[in-house]
Amino acid sequence: MEASPALYVVATPLGNLGDLTARAAEVLRAVPWVAAEDTRHSAPLLRHLGSPAKLLPAHEHNEEAAARQVIERLAAGESVALVSDAGTPAVSDPGARLVARVREADFKVVPLPGPCAAVAALSASGITAPRWLFVGFLPTKAKQREEALRELAALPAALVFYEAPHRILESVAALAATLGAARRVVVARELTKLFETIHACPLGEAAAWLEADANRQRGEFVLIVDAPAPAAGDDDAEAGRVLGLLLDEGLPVKQAAKLAHAITGAAKNALYERALALRGGA
Repeated sequence: MEASPALYVVATPLGNLGDLTARAAEVLRAVPWVAAEDTRHSAPLLRHLGSPAKLLPAHEHNEEAAARQVIERLAAGESVALVSDAGTPAVSDPGARLVARVREADFKVVPLPGPCAAVAALSASGITAPRWLFVGFLPTKAKQREEALRELAALPAALVFYEAPHRILESVAALAATLGAARRVVVARELTKLFETIHACPLGEAAAWLEADANRQRGEFVLIVDAPAPAAGDDDAEAGRVLGLLLDEGLPVKQAAKLAHAITGAAKNALYERALALRGGA
């Protein structure tokens, strides 16, 4: 560890203790203080590591006061580790304001990279969009949520959201209504835990998939919505013609889009959206 005092921003496991890095374990054993989002939650981890560190509460309701305590400890020559309940602090978790105050006080801040639910979900999603935007939690009120989604709808990037189990159904319904039922979503829940699930489907089918099994609505969620399909151009006239023929033969929208994609190589999401439009949203 550093000879001079520092604030160590420590990523902790999402669920599987095996994901704690050796460096994180070393720091948590060595520092005299750990600032934690929930001291009751973090205490078992410190006991597991044999850490003698004392805990300071540092949650969203006391972050400014916690920052002052941390700065006092640093000024006294003692290093402090910052942890959230799971994953990387300050990523849709408390910590950003505390880190800002420590930096303003001219003390060193050292990041210890490790588990992050958003990055873990992205790595297993199969989403190939070259850009992605981390949104975090959407507003809880319907009007504010709709306004936020309208601002995001046309961005040429995959969108990454966090969501709690009691809001998951209303959130996927809002995503489908505002971003479009054809856009692909990856639903990742309970990452690294026993009941980890990663499921991909069109947004319009996500609510039904969640409702088919009550267990699918449990746990902490990462939702990744693929980037919007590029606007149709003159060069995809053949794909449109093939899609129209398949629909005229009575094929379901999803199957017609899949076959048109296989025949022409046009983007599957774009074909699905066009098929929905041709069928009047049916």
